[in-house]
Amino acid sequence: MRIGVIQLNNGDDPILNLSCTQIFIADAVAQGATFVATPEVTNMVSTSQVYQNSVLRHEMDDQTLRALRATAADLNIWLLIGSLTLKTNNPDGRFSNRSFLINSKGEIMARYDKVHLFDVEISQTESYRESAVYRSGRTVPVVATPTANIGMTICYDLRFPHLYRDLAQHGAHILTVPSAFSPVTGGAHWNSLLRARAIENGCFVIAPAQTGEHAISAGKPRSTYGHSLVVDPWGEVLLDAGTATGAHVVDLDLASVQIARDRIPALQHDRIYAKP
Repeated sequence: MRIGVIQLNNGDDPILNLSCTQIFIADAVAQGATFVATPEVTNMVSTSQVYQNSVLRHEMDDQTLRALRATAADLNIWLLIGSLTLKTNNPDGRFSNRSFLINSKGEIMARYDKVHLFDVEISQTESYRESAVYRSGRTVPVVATPTANIGMTICYDLRFPHLYRDLAQHGAHILTVPSAFSPVTGGAHWNSLLRARAIENGCFVIAPAQTGEHAISAGKPRSTYGHSLVVDPWGEVLLDAGTATGAHVVDLDLASVQIARDRIPALQHDRIYAKP
């Protein structure tokens, strides 16, 4: 299975972001990829809820989703749209941070709304409160594709290992972690956490990321860590995209999932115990 991983440096203009994303997807397909994954917030990176309200659309009207569905069909690929920020009908006005798995006909096969929201104070100058802007999801999907079963997550989910174990024990061979990681936490934990999720579950982990300083017209500045990663079920890093934008292609040997699980069958060894 040859996959393409797209690393983006999005600003807050969805039209410009879409054009760049489509170019990189086409590049990955030209290199032989049949499955392509984009990062979290593929439509726009913004730190202003007021500005987002003026630009964002509901799912049925979102131009990025509509265009990327057509791209998947035109190029005959499966496409993971890492996530889109979308308006909802929530009375409090909060958005959804929603990932989409699109098949080679351009059909939506699964949706996943980010469950765990990033409410942290990293330093005196860098803090996040996603729960004030986004509503949390409640369900997690494992999706059967012609080549592998895919478990969908987003970014901060990475710090909750039980979620990935549930996905693996319900059939996932590949875990997707599209992200827009902070440079501080990314430098400290990104590589280790992704390798751990792969090793614990005997899964491939595909983690396309946003990177660099983002061109934002309203709100606080934003920068992200980059280093889109692909990790195999034994914990070997097959791809580290560094900090440059672009399309990166890597081959996955799906037989290695069962090989890793046979060598260390930990997924079968859970026990019930009394919590402290």
